[in-house]
Amino acid sequence: MSPLQILGAEGAASGELELTPGLAAQQIKPHLIHEVVTQELAGRRGGNASTKTRSEVRGGGAKPWRQKGTGRARAGSNRSPLWVGGGVVFGPHTRSYGGKVNRKVQLQAWRSALKAHIERGTIAVVEPTWDAPSSKAAAAFLAKAPEGLQARPLLVVVEALDSVAAKSFRNLRDVYVLESWELETVDVMAARSLLVERASWDRLAAIGEPRVAAEEGAE
Repeated sequence: MSPLQILGAEGAASGELELTPGLAAQQIKPHLIHEVVTQELAGRRGGNASTKTRSEVRGGGAKPWRQKGTGRARAGSNRSPLWVGGGVVFGPHTRSYGGKVNRKVQLQAWRSALKAHIERGTIAVVEPTWDAPSSKAAAAFLAKAPEGLQARPLLVVVEALDSVAAKSFRNLRDVYVLESWELETVDVMAARSLLVERASWDRLAAIGEPRVAAEEGAE
């Protein structure tokens, strides 16, 4: 397994990070990743499409014409689905597409996604010390970064979108910036390489760890 490297301001490796116990012991489970990614993508669907049935459409209270003697087909309401402006049969209604996935499954899928990047060597932690935003400096940083980070698209995970790192990377081609609090398993899997700020990594890698530590302390 490739070590998790720490990159300095110039893009060269300046050290290595030890994985948390839960992440180090996690086995990659593609079926759990698929389940969680499917649920997250479904949860992002708006589900705002809506139509009205014949009982919800305004009007149509009076019978358009008498039942017999006109030569026309019988009609009881001008809001029938057969009429223009009438109700819709089996049309869409506002709904939620998101399903429920157990927390333990979500946690294993999250760790599996990170572990897959670690084993491929396509993830690194960065500690930039730039004083001001600079796309030129960010491009030079990536040019000197390890080979695994050359794969695109590259996802840069930051603590805040107004940080120096975020402003430096966001204008580069095939490089996307995302705040750590909104990162999901589907984002990790969609990126071919990841660059994570040190503060963000410490928090993301520790997801689920306090519970494990508490259980060990109880023993």
